[in-house]
Amino acid sequence: MYIPLWQSSLALLAGITVIIWLTLRYKLHPFFALLIACFVTGLSVQISVEDILKLIKNGFGDILSKLSLIIVLGTTIGILLEKNGSTKVMANFILKLTRKKRSAFALSVTGFITGLPIFCDSGYIVLNGINKSLIQQTGYKVAQMSISLAAGLYAVHCLLPPHPGASAAAATIGVDFGKLIAYGIVIAFPAMLAGHWWAVYAGKKTNSINGLNTTKELSGGVDETKHENSKPPTALMAFLPVLIPILLMSVKSIIELKKENENIVESVFKTLGDPAMALALGVVLAIIFSREHTPSLSEFDKASVEKKLRSTRKKYLSLYLGSAVEKAGSILVIIGGGAAFGAVLAATDIGTQFSKSVNLQSVGIWFPFLLTALIKTAQGSSTVAIIMASSIVLPLLNLLGLDTENGKLLAVLSMGAGSMMISHTNDAYFWVVSKFSDIDIRTMLRVHSVASVFMGLAAMLFIYILSLFIL
Repeated sequence: MYIPLWQSSLALLAGITVIIWLTLRYKLHPFFALLIACFVTGLSVQISVEDILKLIKNGFGDILSKLSLIIVLGTTIGILLEKNGSTKVMANFILKLTRKKRSAFALSVTGFITGLPIFCDSGYIVLNGINKSLIQQTGYKVAQMSISLAAGLYAVHCLLPPHPGASAAAATIGVDFGKLIAYGIVIAFPAMLAGHWWAVYAGKKTNSINGLNTTKELSGGVDETKHENSKPPTALMAFLPVLIPILLMSVKSIIELKKENENIVESVFKTLGDPAMALALGVVLAIIFSREHTPSLSEFDKASVEKKLRSTRKKYLSLYLGSAVEKAGSILVIIGGGAAFGAVLAATDIGTQFSKSVNLQSVGIWFPFLLTALIKTAQGSSTVAIIMASSIVLPLLNLLGLDTENGKLLAVLSMGAGSMMISHTNDAYFWVVSKFSDIDIRTMLRVHSVASVFMGLAAMLFIYILSLFIL
């Protein structure tokens, strides 16, 4: 069935408008907004209800078959490291390497590293205690320190797997996870620096008090009771569950660049470097190294309460794993909804129509960036923005001149950069930073929101420079 460009374009616009309107005006969950948008877009181009349902099921099932294990395992690592104290151990380790005058930069790097397995909002809540302590010790303004920390967490959240937006885009577009992580880290670091530098510069002019917010930290419904004599993991134990999966996935990507036959060692590392396998090993390491709720006891005390201690460890481990699965489930339904919307968009054949009418090749990697930035600014969620954008960009890859292995990588990275812009009052992360650090809205808009613009632009600038060498 031939669909003219004007009709498919209006159908796309109608679908995006419905998603933004329902999520902003009625606070509807993105999953249901995406499902409704599927029908609005499909019916606008005369696709039957029966065919729309088939497209939704196929799109939903295809993306979940690729991502469900990765998202669940990645979320599990993050939850375990958060609950067993590893994130604070990593933070303290990094902060010991720096002087007080560089504590804002140290916080940003801390957010960058600890944010690799942990969502930015959760990571900020976990590290906010260290942030407040450093504010009191160094005399830095709250906005300088807090938004430096927020920038480090935000950079990796938008650009790197196993975070859901980047993971979904990589699966949709067809990009190797290890390669995306390797290049993503290179791009995320200057983005972090841009956010940190603006936070230090603009935050210096604020009058924010040293925030001593007593808001109870969100814990996903899990009891956070700490034992006074609890033994936290060592720095090595804290870092390994994060670094091992990244290393294995990167090694796999390097091995796949070889044209010759693989030897046994390479074959083993290729298997271990599969994203699901690498993250599963990270989960195992996080469980092994978890010492949360395990008090240091004398031999006499240990003998008397050993049975109770084992029961306590099992109880909390079970709660943490359950919390991870619940959190991953809520993310997966959004990803599935986005993929369903993408399947309907593909059926409109909008890519072919664009190729006949519009010269998008001159825009290249800037199109995914601008599209994602527009959606992100309008509806607030970086994850939803990059999922929606990847569905729209997929049929346009050839037209954009990005239908190669490196072109697809650049497309995903540019969408990640776009998903940073602009974090403002419709972004949940904006409010996490504001409320947990007692920063007023005016300061947040002037420092945090502007920092997110500089971060997105810095990331995109480096992506463009990268494209000159690999595209």
